[in-house]
Amino acid sequence: MSRKDVFEAELLDDNGAMTLAELARRCATDAEWLLQLVNEGILVPRGRALPEWRFSHTSIWRVRRVQRLQVDLGVNLAGAALALEMLDELESLRRRLASLESGRETGAES
Repeated sequence: MSRKDVFEAELLDDNGAMTLAELARRCATDAEWLLQLVNEGILVPRGRALPEWRFSHTSIWRVRRVQRLQVDLGVNLAGAALALEMLDELESLRRRLASLESGRETGAES
């Protein structure tokens, strides 16, 4: 996470929620494009209706990752959704591996 990401995360309210307009502003994009990300399942807002939607701080990271995938690699939104799903799975597996390894190290000390 870059220093800019950390700074912007600190600007969120106490529960880390942003409106669609706030997310668009923070990511320097328009709300229409963000709606496409919601439709692709890349972003999952909390709330039932658009006026109630709130996005977590991780949405900033996801939007920026999609922007990079599109600019750098020419990936469409469906491809970006798949890439993010794979990156999420990779991160989950890394956390599980680290947990297993730390458990093994703790067990070895006993």
